[in-house]
Amino acid sequence: MTARISGQSFDVNVGGLMINVKAISLDIADNTAVAQTRGVPDGYTNGDVTGEGEIELDSQNFTLLARLAAEAGSWRGIEPMDFQFYANTGREEMKVEAYGCKLVVSNLLAIDPKGADTLSHKIKYFVTDPNFVQINGIPYLSESDVRDLIG
Repeated sequence: MTARISGQSFDVNVGGLMINVKAISLDIADNTAVAQTRGVPDGYTNGDVTGEGEIELDSQNFTLLARLAAEAGSWRGIEPMDFQFYANTGREEMKVEAYGCKLVVSNLLAIDPKGADTLSHKIKYFVTDPNFVQINGIPYLSESDVRDLIG
């Protein structure tokens, strides 16, 4: 048997910082829809797309992101940054990149005085760049989708 990719396999790079996450997600909403003629399917129309996710960090890793906020002068002042999720087990490999991710602090504290787990902080992010998302080097959006947006 060989090692398979799991959540522990991933290295997460946020704006050039390698961070350890408790959890992280990236969700794509693609509003492509069925076209209809007289109520009968007749092709499709490309819809709008959005990308967003959430990062859950312990305080030690939250402090790494706080350095970016200090450099920017505020949390809201942090400029959008690229994220990279990479896993390689030697036999399997996965690389997902999300471009222009804007951070938004969403759940600053989750304190459980009876719990033994480390303190958690959650940060939402939104994908804001027309390069959007690449999965194993393949863009999610077509050249037609991003025409006149990417130079």
